[in-house]
Amino acid sequence: MMRLMRPNFPIHRLAHRRPGTTPGVTRERRDQPDRRRRLWWSVLYGNFNPRRRTLPRRLDDSRFHSLDWYAAHLLAAALGIVLLCVVDAFLTVVLLSGGADEVNPVMAALIYRSVAVFTVFKMGMTSVGVVFMVFVARYRFMRVVRVELVLHTVLIVYMSLIGYEIRMLRGPVDLPIL
Repeated sequence: MMRLMRPNFPIHRLAHRRPGTTPGVTRERRDQPDRRRRLWWSVLYGNFNPRRRTLPRRLDDSRFHSLDWYAAHLLAAALGIVLLCVVDAFLTVVLLSGGADEVNPVMAALIYRSVAVFTVFKMGMTSVGVVFMVFVARYRFMRVVRVELVLHTVLIVYMSLIGYEIRMLRGPVDLPIL
């Protein structure tokens, strides 16, 4: 009586086996060129063909999941904040030359030392903060408020600040006494 021997590797591998190779042994893939060495190709290709546009299904995980494609409204909010920061720095210098006082003690120390240092510090800190907030826009701040809502709130506060500074440039407003 003849007994069939069962191979120690899956049968479906036999159908795909190339002639001249040993069954159950895979070919080494490290002899191909390393795809990680093509940095600029990866950057350009990834910009036009992003893979991670949405977060994974498990949003409750505490691990950070980065995206490589963000919503357009985040770009608009980020550019708006940076442009309003430029306007704020300009209006601050104009108001200080007109006799106003800087309320922020850190910025006051910088602006009275050098306007260039003040501007670079203000633009740098704002830009780094905005980039970080866009990077973590899908997460919740203190597990309550989404960071993208905080980003939009910062934009509204900056708009209010610019409105206040423009009102200060017009001079004091005389309120009628009732």
